[in-house]
Amino acid sequence: MNKADLIGAIASESKLTKANAKKALEAFLKVTSGSLKKGDKVTLVGFGTFSVAKRAARVARNPRTGKEIKVPARKIAQFKPGAELKGLVR
Repeated sequence: MNKADLIGAIASESKLTKANAKKALEAFLKVTSGSLKKGDKVTLVGFGTFSVAKRAARVARNPRTGKEIKVPARKIAQFKPGAELKGLVR
């Protein structure tokens, strides 16, 4: 499912127009991204939790040349599914 499909599904499920469903989805993405950028968690009970994790610096190996390279520390976005979502997917 891509973004256009998701907008269509939201519109039909919630009886909104596609334009309003698109605005709602974009607002959700903007607010969630902003919260993660600040380092906050976004928890949707039953669905899951979006959070930011720190990945430590490490030494990796280039598979083509075998040469060691340094990978710097960075922050990554994570999603942990909730119990209800896990149950639906099983």
